[in-house]
Order: sequence, then C-alpha cells, then structure tokens
Amino acid sequence: MGIDSKPSRSLQKDPYLSYRFHVEIDGLVSCGFQEVTGLTLETEVETFREGGTNLYQQELAGASKFPSKLVLKRGLADADTLWVWYEGVLHGAVVRKNVSILLLDPASDQEHWRWNIREACPVKWTGPEFRAGSAEIAFESVDLIHRGLLYSTLTRR
Repeated sequence: MGIDSKPSRSLQKDPYLSYRFHVEIDGLVSCGFQEVTGLTLETEVETFREGGTNLYQQELAGASKFPSKLVLKRGLADADTLWVWYEGVLHGAVVRKNVSILLLDPASDQEHWRWNIREACPVKWTGPEFRAGSAEIAFESVDLIHRGLLYSTLTRR
C-alpha cells in the first residue's frame, strides 16, 4: 500500500502562525515588531445571591474594560518613531493614533485577521538592555493605553 501524499488536515482548519503579522500606526505599516501583547478585552462579572436559592449564585455580565496595556516590542532600528511619539507625551503634546495588528494568512501572505485599536496613546517607553557578554538584539518597547479594541476577518468584511 502506498503512502498518501495529501495532508490529513486542510490549512484553513489549522491555527494561524503568530509570527506572521504587521503593525500599522495611523495606516502605515511600521517596521520590525517582534512582539505584541495586551490584546485583551474583559467583561466584569457581577455576582449576587438570590434568596431561597442555595445551589448557585446569580452571575450577570457587567461593564467591559481593557485591563492591560497594549505593548509593542521591536528591535532597535534607525527609525525613532516610537520614541518621538512618546517624547511628545512627555512634553504635553498627547497625540492619539489608531493602531492595527494584522495577522497574515500563511498560504497567501494576505491579511486575514485585523485588530483595530482606537485612539492609542503611549504611556511608557522601555529602552534596550546592554550586556557586554551577549550578542542579543537591542529591543525597545512602548506601552499604549487606548479607547477601544475591535477585530475583523476578511470573511466578515
């Protein structure tokens, strides 16, 4: 009996690879982000006991919030966009920008998922750590607060 060369699963059913993404800031693809964290939306749960019901507590969905900051991390490059944006905040010029995280389809290299972060503002900048005995890449990161998080796929547009 011969070995079947067809894969047992279709690529569309497999999870998307997390390293295939781009970051846009105000519609422009920004270079070289290695890590994005903080894509979190959470709804508070309000719990209360109902008289005469001892088997369970009532739980109702409450207000939604963004409990963590969005953190963009990249290798230190010649472009100083993140630093200039944060430096403006230090001098009182708070400029909010829209940020999008695009996850690419591994088969076609086209955008498949998009997370839109509305009106982001940098609140922390972290520079690289220098170690003489290491050949690691120098990283910078910026923490952003924002006013909204939405996602979409190509199939829903």
